[in-house]
Amino acid sequence: MNRRDFLRTAIAGTAAGVLPGKLFAGRSAMRPNIIYIMLDELGYFELSCMGSKHMITPNIDRMVDEGMRFTQCLAGGCVCAPTRSVLITGEHTGHTPIRGNGKDQSINDDNVTIAEVLKKAGYATGGFGKWGLGDVGTPGVPEKQGFDLFYGYYDQVHAHTYYPEYLIRNSKKEYLAGNTGDIHEGETFSHYLIYEESVKFIRQNKDRPFFCYMAWTPPHGQWGFPKDDPSWQLYKDKKWKAGRQKGALDAQVYAAMVNMADRQIGEIFDLLKELGIDDNTIVFFCGDNGGQHYFKTDEFPEGFFNPNGGVFRGQKRDLTEGGLRIPFVVRWPGKIKAAAISDHLCYFPDIMPTFAELAGADIPATTDGISMLPTLVGPKKAGHKQAEHEYLYWEHQGDTAVRMGDFKAIRVKDGPWELYNLASDSYEANDIAERHPEMLKKMIAYAKEAHRPPRQPSVAPKSL
Repeated sequence: MNRRDFLRTAIAGTAAGVLPGKLFAGRSAMRPNIIYIMLDELGYFELSCMGSKHMITPNIDRMVDEGMRFTQCLAGGCVCAPTRSVLITGEHTGHTPIRGNGKDQSINDDNVTIAEVLKKAGYATGGFGKWGLGDVGTPGVPEKQGFDLFYGYYDQVHAHTYYPEYLIRNSKKEYLAGNTGDIHEGETFSHYLIYEESVKFIRQNKDRPFFCYMAWTPPHGQWGFPKDDPSWQLYKDKKWKAGRQKGALDAQVYAAMVNMADRQIGEIFDLLKELGIDDNTIVFFCGDNGGQHYFKTDEFPEGFFNPNGGVFRGQKRDLTEGGLRIPFVVRWPGKIKAAAISDHLCYFPDIMPTFAELAGADIPATTDGISMLPTLVGPKKAGHKQAEHEYLYWEHQGDTAVRMGDFKAIRVKDGPWELYNLASDSYEANDIAERHPEMLKKMIAYAKEAHRPPRQPSVAPKSL
C-alpha cells in the first residue's frame, strides 16, 4: 500500500461515516479564522515557559496556558526554504519541490497550496514576512499560489537583513525610507511594517473567514535592531559572557527580537478581543526548524541560549531532533482545552489537512499529512478518531531520516544507517541498528518509497 492510499484508508476507517474534508461543510458559523505565526529559527527551549533563564516571553507563555502545547511536533525540514515548501504544499521533503536553500527555486503552478485550499473555501488569504518559495517572475510567487496579498521578502537571502532597501507587495517593490543597503542599520525597520500590514489585514477581514500567515523573520538573520524599541531596553545592559556572531551585542539583540515578537503576539490577542473574534479564531505558533547553536563558548558549547536544552542532538541543518523539533502551540478559546499538553506525533505536512477540515474544504489528495483536528478539539467534535502516521520522512542534501513511532532511522550522505529509540534516547546517542535489523530494513524501505526526484519549474526569476 503506498503512502497516500494508507492515509485515505486510515482516515476513512476512523471517520464513522463522516468525510473529514466535509466536516464543517454547510456550517459556516464554525469555520474559524486561522492565524499561523512562525518565528525563524526559534529553538524548542527558547521560551521562558520552557525554562529559559534569559528569554522573556509572557504572551507566548499565556498562549501555552490557554491552549495546547505539542511535545512532538517536527518541522517539515531542517532549513528555511524546504520547511516552508512542506508547510505550504502539504508534501514532505521527498515530494515537495524545494528541498534545499538554493537560489532561483520555485514551487510549481500545479502544486496545491494551503492558501488555495482556503481561498476556494471562501477565506481571505494574506501572508506577511518571508516567503522563500519563488521570486518575482516565477510561478511560485504567493499571489499565484492562493494569496490575495503577500507583503515582505520573496527571496530568503533578501530576508537576512532587517534594513532592506525595499520590501515586496504582490511582486512590486516598495522602497523603505532611509535604508541605504547597510544590513545592520537604517531608518526603517522592516519587521515593524510587516507586523503593521498583518494587523491591517486582520482588521479589514474581521467580518469574513480569513487566513493570516505570519512567517516572521525574527530572530534569524543579521541582528540589526532599533535602539528605541522597548524590548531592547530589557537587554541592552546585560553583561552576558556569550560568544559573538557578528557583533558584540548580538546575543542581547537576539533576545530582544524574541521579546519583541512576543509583545506583538500579545497585541494580536488584544486585537482579536477588541474586534470580538477571539473565540472564533484559532491561532498556531511555532518555529520553522530546529534552533541554531548561536553564541557558543566553552561554557555553552550548544549555544548561549541552549535552544535544544541538551535534550536533542544537533541543530539547524541536521536531521537529528535538534534540527527538526520545534515549539508548537495552538489556542482556540472554548474549543481547545486550556493548559493541554499533547504528545501526538506530527509534522508540517499535517497543517494542510488540519486547515482543510477547519474550513470545511476537501483535503487535497497530494498531501502527505494527516489532520490533527481530533487531537485539537477531541474526536467527538472532530467527528472521527485521530489517525496516526505509518511513518514520517525527511531528506536534506543527501541526508535521510525516517520516523516510525518512537524509532528514528538516520543516514548521513552515503554512510551507514543508524537507528535510535527516542523514547529512551532523545539525544540520539546510542545506535541500536545492529539490535533491530528487521525494523531498520522496514524503515529503509519506507525511505525508498518516500523519495521521488524533485520537480522545479524552468522559469528563471526576474532580477530585482
